[in-house]
Amino acid sequence: MTILHLALATDWTAARTSGHYRVSTLGRTLEQEGFIHCSRDHDQLRAVHAAYYSHLTQPLLVLEIDPTTLDVRLEDGFPHVYGPIPIDAVTATHPYPPTP
Repeated sequence: MTILHLALATDWTAARTSGHYRVSTLGRTLEQEGFIHCSRDHDQLRAVHAAYYSHLTQPLLVLEIDPTTLDVRLEDGFPHVYGPIPIDAVTATHPYPPTP
């Protein structure tokens, strides 16, 4: 199983430097929110993009996350990660929206 997270490319670059991803959602940190918002599939990810990110012009990435070693709780239908995400738990990144 993989969970997904929509990230600003700049936030992912900072995470690769620090070793952990700590952004909950657009403009909110893990410390502010208490968890990192994720999506269980691409349908949820598209809904998150439409609701919170569609006005942005900055490059976005989809982080594919292996939740095996993370504290993940399904709340209101969405996976939430309690704690920072080590960069080695991110198994792949892809531009969003996907290029044809």
